[in-house]
Amino acid sequence: MNYYQLTPDVITDALASVGVYVDSGLMALNSYENRVYRFKNDEQGALVVKFYRPQRWSREQIQEEHDFLLALAEAGVRVAVPLQHESGTLCEYEGILFAVWPAVSGRQFEADNLEQLEALGEQLARLHLVGARSELKYRPQLSTDDYLRRACEVLELQAEMPVRLKGEFFPLLKRVAERATELYRPRKQLTLHCDCHASNILWRDGPWLLDFDDCRRGPAVQDLWMMLSGSRQEQLVQLDTLLAGYETVREFDAAELALIEPLRAMRMVNYMAWLAARWSDPAFPANFPWFNTEDYWQQQIKVLTEQLQSLEAPPLSLTSWN
Repeated sequence: MNYYQLTPDVITDALASVGVYVDSGLMALNSYENRVYRFKNDEQGALVVKFYRPQRWSREQIQEEHDFLLALAEAGVRVAVPLQHESGTLCEYEGILFAVWPAVSGRQFEADNLEQLEALGEQLARLHLVGARSELKYRPQLSTDDYLRRACEVLELQAEMPVRLKGEFFPLLKRVAERATELYRPRKQLTLHCDCHASNILWRDGPWLLDFDDCRRGPAVQDLWMMLSGSRQEQLVQLDTLLAGYETVREFDAAELALIEPLRAMRMVNYMAWLAARWSDPAFPANFPWFNTEDYWQQQIKVLTEQLQSLEAPPLSLTSWN
């Protein structure tokens, strides 16, 4: 089966192979790494099927994601759990792995809503209670080796930028990567969502956490810092609100605040490398037409310069806020 040409017939045949039938409404959802479709089944209502990109995660690594979701749901964390079939939660059709979920409906999470932000903090703490006792045998840890060293190698080999910008971009990239690597020293690691931003959260009587495709082990602050934006003062207000909810359930180690800017640098560099590595996938030029343009790389030089300054600045401090 051609992963890049999943036709409606192929999708419905794959679902039928595990006894799930598309009765109406087959619709592609915004997902670039995997292929995700929503549909309606007369008996089970709205469902979502995810076809996993080949050679990204192994069967064992995907199963660890599913097992983590099952453990979270059992502990009362608001997550969608993949449906069980005769073969388990992970299915295969003509060499492509896939899974089916009940669709989660709700409103977009409002990151600037302090009430919702506090509720998210409480929910993330419950997730981390489970994550602290959930080992991952097959998935990699959140590390500078993957997110910086290998990402830099991908950019050097695959980024398409004018020669005149390379002399400025790559030395700057190297300085950011080296400084972030020096500063990233997590003391404790647990199993995380790891990609916790507003687009992966829905609000329905509380926050629902979606898309655990990137879950792995890392420091707890990784699931918090992407909710922080704006000026330093605004970030302190947001952080204080998140932790007001978080610490009703689990203690937060304030020393991890020093990891925020290294983690931000890691995500920034890894995102650029992800786009470069996936550029041969037809979905990427169609959805990211601004990537690999001269304006894009000039903007990244500015962003990396600002990030280097942030890496050199004192980290956020709850002490100074309180």
